[in-house]
Amino acid sequence: MRFLAIDLGTSFIKTGIYDTDGNCCGIEKEAVEDERPRPGVVVQRAEKLFGSVIRCIQKTVKSEPEAAAEVEALTFTGQMAGFMGVDKDWNDVTTWSCFIDGRFVPYANRQMDLYADRFLNVSGTNSPLMAPKIEWFLSEYPEKAGTIRKYMMISGYVIGKLGNLPIDDAVMDHSFLSWTGLGNIRTQEWSEELCLLAGTKPEFLPRIVKSNDICGYLCEEMAAVTGLKSGLPLVSGAGDKVAGNVGAGVLSEGESIFEAGSYGAVSVYVSDYRTNPEANYYDAIPAAVDGLYIHKYIPGSGMTLDWFVDTFLKGRTKKEAFAEMEEKVPKIDPGCEGLMAIGLLGGNAMPFDGEIKGLWMGHTWSHREEHFYRALLESFAYDLALTTDSVRQVYPEYTDDTIKVIGGGARSRAWLQILADVTGRTFVQLDREDVALWGASILAGNAVGVFTDIKKTAAEHCHELARVVPDLSRKAVYQEKKELYRDYVKRLHDFYLPLQQKA
Repeated sequence: MRFLAIDLGTSFIKTGIYDTDGNCCGIEKEAVEDERPRPGVVVQRAEKLFGSVIRCIQKTVKSEPEAAAEVEALTFTGQMAGFMGVDKDWNDVTTWSCFIDGRFVPYANRQMDLYADRFLNVSGTNSPLMAPKIEWFLSEYPEKAGTIRKYMMISGYVIGKLGNLPIDDAVMDHSFLSWTGLGNIRTQEWSEELCLLAGTKPEFLPRIVKSNDICGYLCEEMAAVTGLKSGLPLVSGAGDKVAGNVGAGVLSEGESIFEAGSYGAVSVYVSDYRTNPEANYYDAIPAAVDGLYIHKYIPGSGMTLDWFVDTFLKGRTKKEAFAEMEEKVPKIDPGCEGLMAIGLLGGNAMPFDGEIKGLWMGHTWSHREEHFYRALLESFAYDLALTTDSVRQVYPEYTDDTIKVIGGGARSRAWLQILADVTGRTFVQLDREDVALWGASILAGNAVGVFTDIKKTAAEHCHELARVVPDLSRKAVYQEKKELYRDYVKRLHDFYLPLQQKA
């Protein structure tokens, strides 16, 4: 028996076929087309996105025909923040508006000014996405909004299309609930109060399902198009952060993981939700089956490093540029010789601040490109450390000082050492990188009765590869810089605001 996992990413769709021993028969990719007519606007048309999904599945079936013939379930993971609205016939009304489409920001700012405490205490988030996007669309496109039957996440749209579901059978996996800003994190149901604040009603939202629920079956038309068997179960799966935590085996209380990816993110598995209203450094998102993750993402951290390489390290391939920084960065003293960065080029999420942007400060003629790069790495480490400090303050019973690490940045020994030194934690590299696809496959296997113990299955197929321990001699320097970073991010809001108004 095998499972086909589909990762609905922002830039790429990925598909992988997995067997019950955790082996991947191969991963295929298909680019996702978007339109960027002006700064801050990113449009992804759902029909074209779904076409990318179909082409990616077709590539997989063509490259692994024998494995594809043994697929017994499809499962999903992918981006966790955004929104789209469809009419009664699943026609795309709004387009898929992902997290980097910033047209909603004025509405998010308004809602946070008025309702921040309700979002935090009811929905478990400092950074609601669907709630302000709904208000944005209702306000600016009222005629089109009147045709919308359901608001949903992109995975729900893909499941609905593959299964030819009636529109009222549209689903959303519960791992997405918090960042909609419309759900109750404790009951894991839609909140009528928060829906009212956003201008909608629960009847316009999809049915909330568990991550291991069968939501429908591959219809005959889509089976013929993809080359898969008709009637295969469509298992909800989970958002990429949550599915990755399953694949990495972060399923026991107090365990932590950092995803060093496009949007760096830390998660800590907990049994209950406790707020920290003084700092607002984290959200709570439902775990795949039981419990919650206290979660903080650092917007665009990996994307910012890519941007830096593409913009300032010209004349080298990306691989060469990263290798060069990997060699030079460790030779620079902690604190970057007086240079500090704010790497939040697209704004801050927790606490929410849509106006803050990037900044380097303190640079002199002696600073070189590697100093500016290291300053970005340190800025993301300060952000992470403030979050782990806050979690430890609110959940003092969780004393495990190890943090598993996944994502492309997990291959950077230089960044891991900075993360370890700044946080005072030990970072554990893992022996597999496909944790989100594999985690979604575990959920599919559980849904069809093959993997009866999700935690046991995860532990058997992901192991420790290496450890990076903190250099405690650097603790004092980084403690001071971390507090400066906290202060600057808070105080600089009023400096950024007039820049954005004049842009």
